[in-house]
Amino acid sequence: MRKIKKILSAILLLSLTFCTGGNSKRNYLTYWSSNNTYEIEFARKMVAEWNAAHPNEKVKFQPVPEGQSSEEVVLAAIVGKTTPDIYSNMWQGDVEAYAKAKILVALDTLKGFKDFIYSRCDSSTIKEVTAADGHIYQVPWKVNPIMMIYNKKLLDGIGFKNPPTTYKEFFTAAERFQKQNLVNGRVTKWFGYAEILPTWWQRLFDFYPLYLAESGGMPLVKNNKAVFNNKYALRVFNFLRTLYVHDYFPKERLSARQDVFLSSVIATRFTGPWDIAHTEKFKPKGFKYDFAPLPTSGKKSELPITYCDPKNIVIFNTCKNPQAAWEFIKFYLSEKNELKFLEITNQLPRRKDLLSNPLFEDYFNKNPMMKKFARQTLHIKGIDQALYLKEVFDIISQAYEESVVYRVRTPKAALDDAEKQVNLLYSK
Repeated sequence: MRKIKKILSAILLLSLTFCTGGNSKRNYLTYWSSNNTYEIEFARKMVAEWNAAHPNEKVKFQPVPEGQSSEEVVLAAIVGKTTPDIYSNMWQGDVEAYAKAKILVALDTLKGFKDFIYSRCDSSTIKEVTAADGHIYQVPWKVNPIMMIYNKKLLDGIGFKNPPTTYKEFFTAAERFQKQNLVNGRVTKWFGYAEILPTWWQRLFDFYPLYLAESGGMPLVKNNKAVFNNKYALRVFNFLRTLYVHDYFPKERLSARQDVFLSSVIATRFTGPWDIAHTEKFKPKGFKYDFAPLPTSGKKSELPITYCDPKNIVIFNTCKNPQAAWEFIKFYLSEKNELKFLEITNQLPRRKDLLSNPLFEDYFNKNPMMKKFARQTLHIKGIDQALYLKEVFDIISQAYEESVVYRVRTPKAALDDAEKQVNLLYSK
């Protein structure tokens, strides 16, 4: 298994003595954000505003230190007892392990937290972020729902006035597109593209959102047991496998080229709202695009559920004043500051009133593409609270590579074996 499991095991042992740590003499809170340029800009403005109004409870801000990944930097900080007080780039799938190791503050023990969380989030979100022990260790903060971007001109050229919404329609569109783009019998353009790398997190942007859409938001793991080996995962594997069988999706990596979507080498891609600013900045003259929900095996009466790529805020137990840290977070997530966050970062706060709150109305009227993603936030899911989720995605990704991309095994055989591996993982 991945080395992170060993690291987490070490953290569990360290947690027996890791109760305070840090510099007990400092009289300010430390806050780490992600390294995203726009988030850094927003964080600096918020910290400056907070510090001006709270000279006795100042916050010292820095982006998460550079490293191979932010997750590994945070793990190193945990082991070295140098964690910040507040961290706002926590992947939801890591929280259960950290909570079990008693590295995070149970936020529902802090004054004002419950009132705030219930006013901000719906019951399904609160359930999603509640740990196995019944406490809440993370504040749902921002989401980037996965949808399908499509080239309107290319789809119009194959007789699709509207994007495909079912697997059958997707195959029909892909076949028509391929016939129009054969050069001496060779495929030169593809209907869509997904990274074929077996890296665990790649499946967050192809298999997993499609699985959520098809299953209505079912979990991968429940009660420390694999539950993903079902008809929904099988349909998704078969759908994606068919795309590779017929060369509707390429097996070669296209990410090293210039943007293959903007150059019309591909007609569709599964992506998030971060693509809007990039597309608007670099699109050729006359280029028209739009976003649509992910396809499913059959028509849905409402938007299908998709993965929302959540990042949340936590307080580490090195913090000497968790209540003060919570007050800063509450300020950070106030309505007026959430509007600033939208305007600066073009990322969506995870709040239930995103479309109903008149404060945000003008922003969405000026940003109609973002409004499509805001509507999708009514039908999203993050990651369930379970241990070893990166390992679970790693196992699924290996099965994906063998079955979907290279067809070494059947989808059923690959999922059967993945289920056994995951159950073995949780039995240790």
